[in-house]
Amino acid sequence: MSNKKTFYITVSGKVQGVGFRYFIREKALEYSLTGWVKNLPDRTVEIEVKGETSNIEVFIDFLKIGNGYSRVDKFHKTEITNPRSYHSFQIKY
Repeated sequence: MSNKKTFYITVSGKVQGVGFRYFIREKALEYSLTGWVKNLPDRTVEIEVKGETSNIEVFIDFLKIGNGYSRVDKFHKTEITNPRSYHSFQIKY
């Protein structure tokens, strides 16, 4: 039985200009997640991620740790009840 969920996540800190979106995309693909990541004008990053709950939990752990150049100071996650369907994980511009 599939236990797929979708979450909208925002993170702030040192998350722009440090390869964070590319790191997030690679981790999402590694854990078979779909959705997208995007920089916002206020220097935060937003993410919509869909997949198996256990894979999303591991993904979030990596997200909070970052890529060695980033620093996550604030993290907020909200479950999306009527998600869109995605075929891959993309970086939005």
